[in-house]
Amino acid sequence: MQKLKVLLLMGGGGSEHEVSLSSGQEVLKNFDKEKYEIIPLVMENQHLDIQKVKSIVPDVVFIALHGGVGEDGTIQKMFEDEGIRFIGCGSEASRLGMDKVAFLNLMNKNNIPTPKGIVAKKGELVDLDLVKELGNKWVVKPSGQGSSVGVSIIDNLKDLDQALELAFRYDDGAIIEEFLDGVEVSSGVLGNQDLIALPIIEICSKNIFFDYEAKYTVGKCEEIVPARLTEEVTKKIQEYSLKIFKLVGAKGFVRFDLMVKNNEPYFFEMNTIPGLTPNSLLPKEAKAAGVDYPKLLDKMIELAME
Repeated sequence: MQKLKVLLLMGGGGSEHEVSLSSGQEVLKNFDKEKYEIIPLVMENQHLDIQKVKSIVPDVVFIALHGGVGEDGTIQKMFEDEGIRFIGCGSEASRLGMDKVAFLNLMNKNNIPTPKGIVAKKGELVDLDLVKELGNKWVVKPSGQGSSVGVSIIDNLKDLDQALELAFRYDDGAIIEEFLDGVEVSSGVLGNQDLIALPIIEICSKNIFFDYEAKYTVGKCEEIVPARLTEEVTKKIQEYSLKIFKLVGAKGFVRFDLMVKNNEPYFFEMNTIPGLTPNSLLPKEAKAAGVDYPKLLDKMIELAME
């Protein structure tokens, strides 16, 4: 049997470079070498040499890049224009996943519950009265960034400038959201036409919130799958997840981040290239559905080839 030639992209040089390398190494370790010829390619910056990719002539590109051009649709558009197959969402769904403002606006237009929030722009004054209307505790985060990089939780408006300064290191826009005190969960979807809503995973961070350290440091977070939710709430989250997947035109796989408060789910983020590290959520959700890591990789490749 002829092996499928897979180009494995990782790195990217941005704030999530190390996480991407960890995802890439885990993917490399779990690929079935009898089925695939794997060619790893580490991007040291945000520039992809498309001619180099074309010279390799891959059957499919496995994108294990997090953040930046690897997840915002830029590289996906390059591959679409060149007719190169790749795993995961296309360029438009990827753009929506990275642009939190655009994603939340789309959710609101389609009556999908999200936290209340306002947008702040670098160099512009923030209306503190609007911030106060959101409550007395807030989440401040960059508009386009993953892995909780640049995120702060504050309960004093005196700390807002510092939180915005951190967020603006990564993006010219920031979101100031109401803090929802509830159960943080993640919901994954696999498929193209025939979609599978994966078991929901509950996140119990030992830090103040599910930050970068909690996401990627063993022992800093406990995950419970399936989440300790009622059957009704679980069904509601999975139905919303499937609806959003179709709404954004997603492909292959997506993971949603949300908070459950008073049995109501509030969606706040979509991850089109979720982490695939040893500590990541999507593989744990898939495993709970009977799909171990190597089978998950097979499924991702299979969906990209359809």
